[in-house]
Amino acid sequence: MVVAKEHFVLVHGEGHGAWCWFKLRWLLESSGYRVTCIDLAGGGVDPTDPNSVRSFEHYDKPLLDLISTMPEGEKVILVGHGAGGLSLIHAMHQFVDRIRQAIFVAATMLPFGLQTDEDKKDGLPTLPENEIELTFSAGVDDPPTTAALRPEFQRDRLSQQSPEEESVLASMLMRPWPVAAISTASFEGDDERLNRIKRVFIKTERDHMLDPQQQDSMIKKWPPSEVLELDTDHSPFFSAPEQLFNLIVKSL
Repeated sequence: MVVAKEHFVLVHGEGHGAWCWFKLRWLLESSGYRVTCIDLAGGGVDPTDPNSVRSFEHYDKPLLDLISTMPEGEKVILVGHGAGGLSLIHAMHQFVDRIRQAIFVAATMLPFGLQTDEDKKDGLPTLPENEIELTFSAGVDDPPTTAALRPEFQRDRLSQQSPEEESVLASMLMRPWPVAAISTASFEGDDERLNRIKRVFIKTERDHMLDPQQQDSMIKKWPPSEVLELDTDHSPFFSAPEQLFNLIVKSL
């Protein structure tokens, strides 16, 4: 009897979509793994207007729906990038018995999400006002509904070591992210329960988006099973896909 290899579910970060994983997906599938790349609400080709996504439950619904409809007994390996780490944590709280492993690629790794200002300081990028464009679709007196990196800052923040053509592709495909929804990513639960799931953190040493010191702080506060390192920018799926693939497979 042939045993099927693991099922990877790849979860994008802020502003991105399933498209960002195309190289890693090809490498994994070429090695016989099953791969699902999802678009969170308002990301990638999902038709939702990100300005209408006001809760993290709404934002995360595509991931939660996928896991909830899996066949009984099937487990997945979640891989998250950037703010996609919050989606991994959300899923871990709800489906601890359906997740074999969670891999955080320069991703927000906080056991209960963004409950405090210190959590936000550790887990979210700190960007100068001149580098981001905010939309206030709920009204100027309310918090912004979406945020987007201005095009002239995208390469330096996200992919300064990546091939330039991939930075251009990303600039064409990126969308504003639902900052109002992401800021509400706060979860109740038991970290002992979460610790039943193996966690691996892949640190990006030349990251201009989620500073290596922020990554170190999250690692120190909630140590994962393993910490692996890449000497790359924030987007190793572009700048070092083979290295990223090798670390992921090594961590299994």
